[in-house]
Amino acid sequence: MTPMSSHASHDHSHDHHDDARGFVAAVELASNERGLRLTPLRREVLELVAAAGKPVKAYDLLDRLREKHGNAAPPTVYRALDFLLENGFIHKLESINAYVSCHHPAESHQVPFLICDKCQCAQEVCDERVAELIEAQAKAFGFRPQAQTLEVHGICKNCRES
Repeated sequence: MTPMSSHASHDHSHDHHDDARGFVAAVELASNERGLRLTPLRREVLELVAAAGKPVKAYDLLDRLREKHGNAAPPTVYRALDFLLENGFIHKLESINAYVSCHHPAESHQVPFLICDKCQCAQEVCDERVAELIEAQAKAFGFRPQAQTLEVHGICKNCRES
């Protein structure tokens, strides 16, 4: 494997979204540019995902919504999550059934994640070469991918050092 070039890879820890308001503003801008409707509920779910700082499960989001709106129901949360997923504003980590905000909400992309099994933090790996390699391998086998989820589990640096 070749060393990472500075243009192909970016260091983006999920701490990047400490500014949840900035992230939500970026999603609002992307929604407006694409003619999408970011309803108040979708926005609220997005804010909760962004503010979590680590992967969050749908029922945890539902519990938080019920604190403000006592009658929030699971289908409501799942519809909002589906909209956010379909439009690339959040990612679903299939292996732990949880959601995280996307570092590049204005771009359509597939990214792998590094997931800590100890603290549950998730690191988005922003290197297009990974997706390109998977696409090339699929093409070589005559396979046409429709979705791509790559999740690598292990122990993060912080957990190893503590």
